[in-house]
Amino acid sequence: MARLLLAILCLASRLAAAAAAECVENTTLEGYEADLRMSQHQLRGRVSVLDGCSFRVTALDLLPGSASARWWRSEGPDLDSLARGEPASAEPLNRTFRSESLVFRLLPGLSWPLVPVLAAFDPLTSSLFGFVRLSDNSSSSSSTSVPTMLDSCAQLSPRFRVRWTLDEANNSIDIGLEAAVGSEYYMAFGWAEPGLTEPSMIGADVAVAGFTEDGLPFAEDYYITKYSECLLREDALVEGVCPDTIYVRDDPAGLVNNTRLVYGHRRDGVSFVRFSRPLVSADKKYDVPVNATRNMTVIWAIGLLRPPDSLRPYYLPLSHGAPAGTSFGFVTLNVSAASNECVGPLDAEDKEDQARITAERKTPLVVTAGPALHYPNPPNPDKVLYINKKEAPLLKVERGVPITFSIEAGHDVPMYITSDPVGGNATSRNMSEAIYAGGLKAQGVPATPMELVWLPDRNTPDLVYYQSLYDPKMGWKIQVVDGGLSDMYNNSVLLDDQQVTFFWTLSGDSINIAARGEKKSGYLAIGFGSAMVNSYAYVGWIDGNGTGHVNSYWIDGKDGMSVHETHENLTYKRCRSENGAIVFEFTRPLSPSCSGRVECKNIIDPTTPLKVIWAMGAQWSSGPLSLKNMHSVTSNRPVRILLLSGLAEAVQDLRPVLAVHGFMMFVAWGLLLPGGVMAARYLKHLKGDVWFQAHTYLQYSGIAVMFLGVLFAVAELRGFSFKSRHARIGAIAFTFTIVQPLNAYLRPHRTENGEIPSRYRLVWESLHIFTGRSAVLAGIVSLFTGLQHLGHRYGSKNIKGLTCGLILWVVSAALVIAYLEYMAMKRRRGGADGLSGKWVLGNTEEDDSVDLLQSDRVVSKLEFNSSPRAMEVQLEPLNG
Repeated sequence: MARLLLAILCLASRLAAAAAAECVENTTLEGYEADLRMSQHQLRGRVSVLDGCSFRVTALDLLPGSASARWWRSEGPDLDSLARGEPASAEPLNRTFRSESLVFRLLPGLSWPLVPVLAAFDPLTSSLFGFVRLSDNSSSSSSTSVPTMLDSCAQLSPRFRVRWTLDEANNSIDIGLEAAVGSEYYMAFGWAEPGLTEPSMIGADVAVAGFTEDGLPFAEDYYITKYSECLLREDALVEGVCPDTIYVRDDPAGLVNNTRLVYGHRRDGVSFVRFSRPLVSADKKYDVPVNATRNMTVIWAIGLLRPPDSLRPYYLPLSHGAPAGTSFGFVTLNVSAASNECVGPLDAEDKEDQARITAERKTPLVVTAGPALHYPNPPNPDKVLYINKKEAPLLKVERGVPITFSIEAGHDVPMYITSDPVGGNATSRNMSEAIYAGGLKAQGVPATPMELVWLPDRNTPDLVYYQSLYDPKMGWKIQVVDGGLSDMYNNSVLLDDQQVTFFWTLSGDSINIAARGEKKSGYLAIGFGSAMVNSYAYVGWIDGNGTGHVNSYWIDGKDGMSVHETHENLTYKRCRSENGAIVFEFTRPLSPSCSGRVECKNIIDPTTPLKVIWAMGAQWSSGPLSLKNMHSVTSNRPVRILLLSGLAEAVQDLRPVLAVHGFMMFVAWGLLLPGGVMAARYLKHLKGDVWFQAHTYLQYSGIAVMFLGVLFAVAELRGFSFKSRHARIGAIAFTFTIVQPLNAYLRPHRTENGEIPSRYRLVWESLHIFTGRSAVLAGIVSLFTGLQHLGHRYGSKNIKGLTCGLILWVVSAALVIAYLEYMAMKRRRGGADGLSGKWVLGNTEEDDSVDLLQSDRVVSKLEFNSSPRAMEVQLEPLNG
């Protein structure tokens, strides 16, 4: 036994000596240092190679991963390389590291040539936390700048930090602002005006940084002249917290904006923006010179950010509105004194920063594929799944509510619901996964989408994933919850641009309404009308104390003074914020029981389509409103909601083809067909068959134009539809008009002059008269109903003018007809033409032998027999 123990000790010492020898021999990277590049989990730190088998990470910050997270080796930081990689060290990265300095050893048998990229990686979720490239060229690597790593850091508040690196030789300082806030927040940092006895924001030179609505970082130079938002006064002076470029709008060289964006990202609910600015700027008026060796007062603030709009096309910070030290404050700072007050990573409460979609009953989710721009889990593939035009959103569903997916991602992207966070058919990787819906047949294209219906039940886990069956990491998370608005309301529709969901339930003489925004905002408004102007609006918002409010308004203009609070009888009012998105509910009567006030006209008729619009903004208040309450995003058009059936359709712009249809119908029913009738009625006193040819040619031309107009409408609307009154009346006019040529073809021959007309001739005349008059009447009515339908469906602003023009045209035609009737009566009384006053459709003296296509025909029997005098014969004697 003793000999065996001695042998084991000897073997262990030899192995240790061999390992030590290996570490000593492989020393080409000894002393190499490089900063880690952050991908997620707030990873920061500096990697130093100690010897052939160990490395140190100093100032290591990291939010924990799963138990499988490790230091990983791979050929590169892309998805394919990491999938082929292997662990580099045995120590797990499953806890929070707070600015720690630790030594890690490579796994036995590994050497640095086998570790071209050292990454912090979680193979269970294919999540890359960060990485560093290893190179023999230490001089070039040490000079590489990592955007998230700076020399010094100061903790301004529990959720806001400033990092900086001083380059006094080049008159420059790099500043990184870091805050655990939402993407709709701004971060402001800068220097107060020197020489003040009390610190003040007035006269301060600050940089305002944040993210646009597209997720792109920005950093701009601002100057503060007043404790207010940036406003342009009537005397053209600018005051408030404004960009330097607004104060000097005629600066062609761009010298006043001295803030230069370097880098920015959103990771794990934390915003980080790095920018560079000169210590002493050429702009002496709006920039504060920074003395790098002296203590100077700096100011900082975080708060909601107003996106650009049509009146103010720049990002504006709103009032922070919180006690000093939480959302704004003053700090004395010496930028040349290196310090690190920031211990550990910032940890946001809401780490999920992706777009969110809540699935609703009867509302399909359209699944497409597109490029990966802001995929939430690096590394990402080139192409990912989009749902309702949102890139890899977080999908929220309710148990017991069927979810319908309309899959249009392509035949190479079959979709399925799985328990595996990576997807790509995890069973092929010898992993256990549960598949809840979808599979190989769940594929389609926009022309032929495939419908997939999934019903989450009580056995569905709280977290599953939608993925592609073939390629990994194309989808993202599905949160499965119990109950919600879908269970509380009978109907729901997505409003325009799929940014707001509208819920309702009809209950007797009242209606229960809810609205939920699909993106973060300070307030949410829905309106009943074709546009915000002249609409009844309902606004839900959360005040500074976290209390929800719901108010009703009447809007008659485009400024804050035109938004008038009303006193509608709203009950069961509730408003809350779900991850920054506003949700509000209320109940109101269908018909207000009041009179004399503007809101008393806000009647909801369930049998009539209700036009609904929406708007979102950064801030709202219950007091007087101003430009700061203007919306930052709004619907482009209203949605027509059929409250009884639960259906909805977007109010579309007038299509050009339908405009052509309307014009052709006006030409047919406003000019050609009535003109043909008037020709037959009032031109018979002219010699020849002018009246008959004019009647025939105008009628057939009108029929041809009308037929083409119908074809245009049918082609644009992709079929016939008789749901509207205009379509039904138009169909009647069309039918009567088409009968006319057939009726004319089948007409019986006239009787000889003086004979009694046959029964068939009388029936034909009556039918010809009835169908002709009915066609003209229905056609004119269809013109008016067409304009009415145009205004109701498309909300045309010119509908009143067009209707007035048509009325004027009809009245003018009626006056012309009245005059012609008067002249015809005079002719009849004078005996000039006893037959010309008869309506052509009942004229028994019409010659059936007339060749309507030949203008130089011989005089007809009608012309011969219509002489008012008897024919005289002159007899002369014959000369032999």
